[in-house]
Amino acid sequence: MPFYTKLAHILISLIAIVYIAIEGQFIIAPIIFAFLFAFLLLPFVGFLENNLKFSRLLSSLTAIIVFVFVILSVLYFLGHQISGLAEDWPAFQQQLITVFDNLQNWIEKTFNIDTQDQVTYISDGALKVLGTGTSIIGLTLLSVSSLLIFLFLIFLYTFFILLHRRLLLRFMAAVFPQEHSHTVYDVVSQVEYIIKRYVFGIFIQMTIVTILACTGFAIIGIKYSLLLGLITGIFNVIPYIGILTALLIASLITFATSSFTHVLLVFLVLGIIHVVDGNFIMPKIVGSKVKINTLIALLGLVVGEVIWGVTGMLLSIPVIAIIKVVFDRIEGLKPWGMLLGDDTSEPDEKTGLVEIAEDQDRMEDQD
Repeated sequence: MPFYTKLAHILISLIAIVYIAIEGQFIIAPIIFAFLFAFLLLPFVGFLENNLKFSRLLSSLTAIIVFVFVILSVLYFLGHQISGLAEDWPAFQQQLITVFDNLQNWIEKTFNIDTQDQVTYISDGALKVLGTGTSIIGLTLLSVSSLLIFLFLIFLYTFFILLHRRLLLRFMAAVFPQEHSHTVYDVVSQVEYIIKRYVFGIFIQMTIVTILACTGFAIIGIKYSLLLGLITGIFNVIPYIGILTALLIASLITFATSSFTHVLLVFLVLGIIHVVDGNFIMPKIVGSKVKINTLIALLGLVVGEVIWGVTGMLLSIPVIAIIKVVFDRIEGLKPWGMLLGDDTSEPDEKTGLVEIAEDQDRMEDQD
């Protein structure tokens, strides 16, 4: 086919894929999360079936129950810590009143705006906000209910994927011709290996960051160091914006329960943790499992956020890793798999990229 025909097919396919992804987010996203968790739980399910002689149904159900119990335990700990934080709410209000008074005095001296006029402006703005309060509460309740349904679907899909995993594998092998069955099994094996290592690496990274944050907050002597450390570890899973969100939450809680000096120390601690995580923890633990170059990873995060928001940012890296495995094993798509991969070579400073490619071509021709 002519080039423009191929280009048209590619563009139409990309538009269709993006449109289906946007419209079908509530269906597709839980299934992808379920596959990731199923790969993570697969060794535990295999242990129950092979060593303890559990049936496939019982092993899948046990794995889901244990997984849900771990998540609920973390949520219970967070809720317990947050309930203790409510005791400091009066102190937080007093801090806000003090800061607000100082800000009013500064505005009055700097811009010659009377304090009463400032209160009038704020009152008018508050009335406008209250006018839309009902719709905001309704949207919040709808978001919470949607999140609960989303989590329920993830657990349900994970259970059925574990239960019918052999059927799904046979289906994938039967879709393609017999001569490609070896490639299909190879792709499935590599995807299982990479995703299992990646998800496990994410949990290790989250654990290390939580321990570092808890230790750092405890050393500088701020209150609720365990809560803030756990929040930092959980939010750090979201690339780039996660650490900023954790910094904002930690700063507000520290401001409510301590002094401004401790807020600056929180900035320092989280800055050091971010540097350590970005240069040592992430590349060694998580980055070593998924060989994706930083440019493609950044583009994947941006595209994922545009399409699915935070959910897309969480799923972008493993989805790109799966795509790379498929591309590497299909003859016509190997160059695209090379583009997604990480370039570990270090060319000489005097040699350009084109010259490197030409040298490699000459070596291949000689061979």
